[in-house]
This record gives sequence, structure tokens and C-alpha cells, in this order.
Amino acid sequence: MVEMCTWCRGSPQSAGEAPAVGRNRRDPSLKRWSLTQKATSRLLVNYPEPYRSQILDYLFKPNFGASLHILKVEIGGDGQTTDGTEPSHMHYALDEDYFRGYEWWLMKEAKKRNSNITLMGLPWSFPGWLGKGFNWPYVNRQLTAYYVVTWIVGAKHYHDLDIDYIGIWNERSFDINYIKVLRRMLNYQGLQQVKIIASDNLWEPISASMLHDPELLEVIDVIGAHYPGTHTVKDARLTKKKLWSSEDFSTSNNDVGAGCWGRILNQNYINGYMTATIAWNLVASYYEQLPYGRCGLMTAQEPWSGHYAVEAPIWISAHTTQFTQPGWYYLKTVGHLEKGGSYVALTDGLGNLTIIIETMSHKHSMCIRPFLPYFNVSQQFATFVLKGSFSEIPELQVWYTKLGKPSERFLFKQLDSLWLNSGGSFTLELQEDELFTLTTLTTGRKGSYPLPPKSQPFPCVYNDDFNVDYPFFSEAPNFADQTGVFEYFMNIEDPGEHRFTLRQVLNQRPITWAADAFNTISVIGDYQWSNLTIKCDVYIETPEKGGVFIAGRVNKGGILIRSARGVFFWIFADGTYRVTGDLAGWTIYTVGRADITAKKWYTLTLTIKGGFSSGLLNGRPLWKNVSVTFPKHGWAAIGTHSFEFAQFDNFHVEAAH
Repeated sequence: MVEMCTWCRGSPQSAGEAPAVGRNRRDPSLKRWSLTQKATSRLLVNYPEPYRSQILDYLFKPNFGASLHILKVEIGGDGQTTDGTEPSHMHYALDEDYFRGYEWWLMKEAKKRNSNITLMGLPWSFPGWLGKGFNWPYVNRQLTAYYVVTWIVGAKHYHDLDIDYIGIWNERSFDINYIKVLRRMLNYQGLQQVKIIASDNLWEPISASMLHDPELLEVIDVIGAHYPGTHTVKDARLTKKKLWSSEDFSTSNNDVGAGCWGRILNQNYINGYMTATIAWNLVASYYEQLPYGRCGLMTAQEPWSGHYAVEAPIWISAHTTQFTQPGWYYLKTVGHLEKGGSYVALTDGLGNLTIIIETMSHKHSMCIRPFLPYFNVSQQFATFVLKGSFSEIPELQVWYTKLGKPSERFLFKQLDSLWLNSGGSFTLELQEDELFTLTTLTTGRKGSYPLPPKSQPFPCVYNDDFNVDYPFFSEAPNFADQTGVFEYFMNIEDPGEHRFTLRQVLNQRPITWAADAFNTISVIGDYQWSNLTIKCDVYIETPEKGGVFIAGRVNKGGILIRSARGVFFWIFADGTYRVTGDLAGWTIYTVGRADITAKKWYTLTLTIKGGFSSGLLNGRPLWKNVSVTFPKHGWAAIGTHSFEFAQFDNFHVEAAH
């Protein structure tokens, strides 16, 4: 049996068939921050209402869906960060714009629904000017700290957003002196309340560094590790700092992903003392064929149709988030069940109690990383005894999830209340792949909306003239930048047809986190497109060395963008054109000369049908019947030859699978 009391000492003894073995915690007052997300939400902002608000409600609205307590966002740095690039608030040293990208919007929407939500920011990449020619953000520590602090100040000044935690550099090297400089600059700006989390990589070497450096130990508030496999290390515990799994999950949002999520939400604390678990990513709102497709808590990847899917991890989250809050305490009585599974208990210190029990099987709870050692879960009876002030609780609300066979599957279902006997005890029969929340709180709710529209493929005919005077969002709908940043632009000198365009705005390679391409590229459309015609007006801004392309059947993106294949139709300011079978330009199908120069508008047309392709320049044939055998399908795309300014207008696609 398991004894539950506010300040339990010693390990409860197992008895009979129902033995959940409790374990002493080093500190009964550790707070539960619960789960959080790093956003990968490129397509979400383009959803029509009311569907966009519904999706946001499922994520952030208290006592409705996932009811998230923390939102962790990327500080856009102009570089590829897994499934695309996010624009920086400072592309250049003297350039500041706090309305680029979707993260500001997302934070405000989260805050609108939950005013108490905790906000975190972390850089993945940095704009190139910070590196002074090196792919390294610590060349000038003061400058990089200034850049990060401007993001925090801008969040408050322009959006009334208070950032609570700030990170160093995602899954890359930390610099001890930079962390100290960042703390001093935060304090100098009056941002003492902004806490530092480090290093968003492994437990070591950051933990050992903190133990050997008293000043570093002082300035870091939280140690964040990625994919810890529910375990921590001795040095991290010795720091006496909060320990967070600051990135976890990354698993498909099917039932196996839900099982992974349910298991680690409990066991990250039981095994590793981690009081927050951060799921990457918030919502699968990017093209599914990009890396880690559908690895969000829910799926919303069709703004053109309005279709979305509330997946099982939303309701797994609710088992914890709807019945705990930041500031709740773990009881000492947490642990593993005798025949597999685990339990945690938390209280607000005011008499409320929440117990979360999971029996996820090995087969149905494997996360994408790390490797999960084998364990067995079988049917069992578990008896819990409430002691101390909890012994007077007469009734617990019961919420239940069963994963596995469709015929037995339930997601976040409220069962009849559980009435405790006079001794404060109750016994549960537990099967594998179940989740129970037992709580004194009566505010739980399985929120719902009418079914969204049915799934539809991307439109076969698509046009965008980019004629938006005051864009709500800096990037054009459905374009997913993979290297470079493509933004709405107004040509003040051009009062005519090309006054409003889409412009690639980087002329310097960012400090990269992933293997960004040497060209810039933005993809759009349906990955299954095979036969298609792409037409677009293009404008090269760089004399002699500049170049642009349009492309079809582009088969890779995200962190794999450098190896993307497809059919790429290039024109260059030196008066040449080229057709290649890959973005890098190694596979050349044909080359030639054409009447092309910089600072003039041209219309390119690329047609791909079956195994052949052809191209038009200003409506006249430039090349034709070029054989293309691979790939068979992929996205449409636009881009530039290097990091250079260029413009695009009147984009048009007609396609078929």
C-alpha cells in the first residue's frame, strides 16, 4: 500500500497484492511547473477563425484541454532550427522590428487565455552580424547579451509580455563568461526578475561548472537538460537548483507518443527530480513531410481547409495540468508500482490533493529518444492510504485514460467519484496503458468544439500577389522559409505593379544551429505535387553575382535542406540561366545565356510533366524537354543563389498529383 501524507518520512511498506513502493524525496517542497512547449507553429497563424482560436483554446485555455502552464518560444535568429527559419528582431546591427514572425502573436494568445502562463525564450540561431565573420555567438559577449536583452525589453514594450526565463544557446556550447555578462546586463536593465536557464543540452558539463564556479552557480536559476530519459546526474542534484527536462517528447502524437508523454511526465520527477517537462513541440503546424512530422501535442497543418486534430497527448497533458498549478508541491510519497508504472502526488498546501498514476507499457511508451530499457507492466491492485490532514478527504474526482486497442480506448474520461473509507484508503485495479488522475479539484473539464472541416489537400491552383498594405504577419501565408527569410516588402519607388512584393531580406549567413543551405529557399504547397506549372515574377537586386530560382518537386526541407532534390530553374544577373536537379547545384541539366540583368523584373515559368520539364522567360521558351526522372513529387519553391536581397511577385501554381 502507499501512504499519502503532507510531510511523510520513511518509505511506506508494500502489502499483499497491491504494493506501490514510495521513496523518500530529498525535499518535499519542490514545485511542480508541469509541462511546456517550444513552438513550431508556422502554419497556425494562417488558420481562419474560428478554428485558429479553437486550436489555441485546446492548448492554453485553463480547464479545457492541455491547459499548459508554460510556453517556451524560439528567439528567432534567421537560421534553420529543425523545420524552418524564424526571423530575428534584429537582422542587422541597427535594425530592430518587434513584429516579425509568429512568436509574439503566439505568446499574446497564450497569455490572453492564461494570464499566469510562464514565458521562456531561447535562441537556436543568431543573426550573422553578431559573429563578425565567425559561426559563433560569443565573439563579443556584450553584443550578444545586448541582442538577447533587447528581445526581452521589446517583448514588454511592444507586446506587454513579461519574459520569465531566458536560455543560452539550444543544444550547443555555453560560455561561462557570457552567462555572467547576460546576468549583469539583465540586472542593469532592471530585469532582475528574468531568470536564467542553462544549458539546454546535457546535465554536464554545466552542472560541474556550476559546482566549481560560485558566481556561475549564483547566476543560473534552473538547470535544463534535453531528453534526459527520466534520469539526472549527481552533480546536478548537488547544485540544489531546480532541474527541468527543458526539451523532451519529440515523438509522433499517436498513442505511442501519448504513452511516452504520460510516462515521462510522472517519471521525470520520480527518477530525476525534474519539476518541469517541456515538450517539443507545441503543435504540429508545419508541412508534415518536414523532419519530425506530427511531433506536436496536436496537429494543425491545413490552414487552407481549417482542418485540425486534437490528438491524445493533449488529454495526457490534461491529467497533470488541469489538476496542478505552478507552486504546487510534490509529496515525498511518489514512486514506482510493484508490477510496473508509477505514481506522483501533489498538493497546493491548502488541503487539495492530486494523485496521478500511469501504467504505460514498454511497447506503447517509447519516446523517439533516448533508448528505453525493457520493463514489464501487468495487471495489479494498488492500495493508497491517505494520512494526516488528507485522511479526512471524503471523495476524490476520477479522470481516466486508456490507450491501446481502439475498442477499449478512452481519452480523459471522467468516471464516478471515488469515496474513501473511514481509514482514508482506497484500492484501484490497474491494467497496462492506463492513466488515472484522482483529485479533490472539481474544475476538470474535457473541452470540445464541433468537428472542424474535413481534411483537404493544398489547393491545386494557388495565387499570391503579395498586395498587402499593412500585413498582420511579416511572412506570406503557407510559404515556409527553410534557409533565409522572406518578408512582405513595399517598393516605395515603384508605384506600379510591383509596389508590394515578397523579399528575401538576409544578405549575410546567420550563426547557424543546423546545416543551413548556402542558398535561400522557401517551400510551399503539397508534397505530393508531381505535374505542375509554376509562374513567378522575379527581381535580382545584386548586380553581376546575384541569382534567383523557382523550383518544383522539392523533396526535402528542415535540417535536411542542403540535400534537397527537385527541378530548379535559375537565372543570374550575369546573363546566364541554369536548370539543376538539386538546390546545391551539383546536378546540372542544362545551361545557357539569356538577356538578363539585375534590377529588372522578369517572369519565370517552370513546367514539369512526367519525366520532362521546360522553362519560359517572359513567356518565351528558354529551354524545353529536359529529362527529369527524380524526384517524382515535392513542394514548389522560390529562392536565391546566395544570401542576397531579391524580390518575388505574382506567384502562381497549377498542379496535379
